[in-house]
Amino acid sequence: MRTVALDLGNRISFCEVSQGRVIARKTVGKLTDLMAELGPGTPPARAAFEACREGWYVFDQLRAWGHDPVMVDTTRVKRLGIGQHGRKTDRIDAEVLARAVESGSLPVAHVLSPHRRALRKQLSVRKGLVEMRTGLISTIRGLLRANDGIRLGGCEAEQFHKHVQKASLNEEQRLLIKPLVELLEQLGPKIDEVDNQLEALSAQEPIILNLKTTPGVASVVSAAFVSVVDNPGRFRTAHQLEAYLGLVPLEKTSGKRKLGSITKQGNPYLRSLLIQSGWTILRKNDPNDPLNLWAQGVLARRGKQVAVVALARRLVGVLWALWRDGTVYDPGHIGHQSARGVERAAQSDALRAAALRRAARKTLRSAKKA
Repeated sequence: MRTVALDLGNRISFCEVSQGRVIARKTVGKLTDLMAELGPGTPPARAAFEACREGWYVFDQLRAWGHDPVMVDTTRVKRLGIGQHGRKTDRIDAEVLARAVESGSLPVAHVLSPHRRALRKQLSVRKGLVEMRTGLISTIRGLLRANDGIRLGGCEAEQFHKHVQKASLNEEQRLLIKPLVELLEQLGPKIDEVDNQLEALSAQEPIILNLKTTPGVASVVSAAFVSVVDNPGRFRTAHQLEAYLGLVPLEKTSGKRKLGSITKQGNPYLRSLLIQSGWTILRKNDPNDPLNLWAQGVLARRGKQVAVVALARRLVGVLWALWRDGTVYDPGHIGHQSARGVERAAQSDALRAAALRRAARKTLRSAKKA
């Protein structure tokens, strides 16, 4: 099989190697310009390229042409030598990838199944519309506050246009924000339409119904979780998935272990949704929910921000376990697991306190002998 690599930028750089030697290069504007090299009927090739926005399209097209496409994990390409010595061009990147294909040292990225891609696309459309609505609301609030000192009270985003209509505004103020309010009114039905399409897609995924039984996790969060994870078997443990989603702390261990803020690797949209779910659970403050009770303990020790992120991380573990086992949320089981965690933390605190007391006594004896 031939060994090929593509660098997908504004232009596509093609490189083919054989026995460590470059035997063909080409730079084109689009993938179909490589028909002579990769089109149907050409000798089969293992073709590598870095994951990017058009990665799924390139993957499907190469496979349809009879090749073996390999999407490369962009977070680990530096270990292949890409960007070494300050030299990074499309031509060099394609050659480095091609050599990595031949040597078998590629860090391969996961390619989503077709149905999960459809979920991801609908979620992206919804995200764009919701962000547009949030921007319009912020602009309207800012205009009224900056020009006239008017502070509109809080309300649900879906009801904001009605909230503005009931506000005490004069004719000049209403004319100023009228175009923005009209756009806002049009966005509501559009978001509802996308939500309906998302529900139809989710209905084909029975696991989404199971995930929605978890407190704080509604349709959008569960659909996003499924669209990103795709297959729970990709991860051996919940901690691996938590790290994949960037919800574990940065660690610098050189002598003494130091933990920082979370890594924020992986899908930022899913991570933000999980953190929103964490806030929902904390604000609801259900005394019968073991997740909330566990988070309240973290809140008391570390504060709200840490508690919310810790809760988002714990939600990842819960959702992964429900999917892995094909079960629904069981407060009793979660409560039992949380109790074990609290017991371990208490034992750790007790051991630490005992060690500190021993160290203090040892220091005191040394001081007396001196």
